[in-house]
Amino acid sequence: MATEILPLFPLSQPVFPEGLLRLTIFEVRYLHLIRRCQQEGIAFGVVPLADGHEVQQAGTQECLHDIGCLVQLASVQAIQPAVLSVTCVGTTRFRLGERARGAYGLWSGEVIPCQAPARLPIPADLQPLANQLGGLIAAAQRQGQEADIPMRPPYRLDECGWVADRWAELLPLPAIEKAMLLAQDDEVQRLRQIAGWLSAAQT
Repeated sequence: MATEILPLFPLSQPVFPEGLLRLTIFEVRYLHLIRRCQQEGIAFGVVPLADGHEVQQAGTQECLHDIGCLVQLASVQAIQPAVLSVTCVGTTRFRLGERARGAYGLWSGEVIPCQAPARLPIPADLQPLANQLGGLIAAAQRQGQEADIPMRPPYRLDECGWVADRWAELLPLPAIEKAMLLAQDDEVQRLRQIAGWLSAAQT
């Protein structure tokens, strides 16, 4: 994928590749964004906020991190006039180059795709994280709640990056820590960081 200029959606929490993102859209800038993505069949970039608010406020301007994830629309439903329920799927991590705030306060920026994931196997000492995640998925399936978890099949529990990304979405980590995980190119190191946080939370 070549460098592109694409619309951006700043959020307090990042999105990870293959993650599910559910949004309620009501701001004019994002109604325009969704309409454009539908008409042109393009992705948009979700970028974590370094400062500012998700909902536009007079006299303030968002500050964006330099890392993000592209998402594709999976479904769009009008739930009332000028309010949309949107589901998206994360695709590719990217570095953010030049960016600008345009009409209605909608951001756009230069999206520079990161290298495709290596899909590395999980080291033996980190296997318990994959087992624990598999247990969460199995429990949701038994309880008929699989549609409520923020992930979708295929569940690639044998891949380091996939397991790390799902834990990064599930854990109640500070937004800055999640942005750091998204920026981490080394999939094994990303999972090791997750293991460290899980260990600290259990002690």
